[in-house]
Amino acid sequence: MWIVFALLAALSAACVVVLSKVGIKNVDSSVAFAIQSILIIIVAWSVVAWQGNLVEVTRIERKSWVFLIAAGILTCFSSLLSFRALKLGDAGQVSPITNLSFLLALILGIIFLKEKINWVVIAGAILMAIGGVMIATARQS
Repeated sequence: MWIVFALLAALSAACVVVLSKVGIKNVDSSVAFAIQSILIIIVAWSVVAWQGNLVEVTRIERKSWVFLIAAGILTCFSSLLSFRALKLGDAGQVSPITNLSFLLALILGIIFLKEKINWVVIAGAILMAIGGVMIATARQS
């Protein structure tokens, strides 16, 4: 089932890139991100409340808070940088580069989470990275 959610996340992320590119045409990229962030907060907490999980917030351990807050801060930086890149570049060029995060996540997962990989994963990651760079640097005609 995880693959269905992952594919839906990829589809929604692709739509976000296109809609954001159109939306930031005459808007500062940080203002655009702030607008989207408000909606993210409303939807996220609405889902938590709807699922009846508000009580879970009080059960989060201190160590988890630290990691979740750090990830939240980095999410903000990532989004601000992505919006700025999208403001300056074409969606078809920006998206493949920002999505090279998969390669960095793979490397960080190996180093810090001791995740196992094999030659198929390595070959696939290299091909995806090459493809991302090729798409991003191809001349738009």
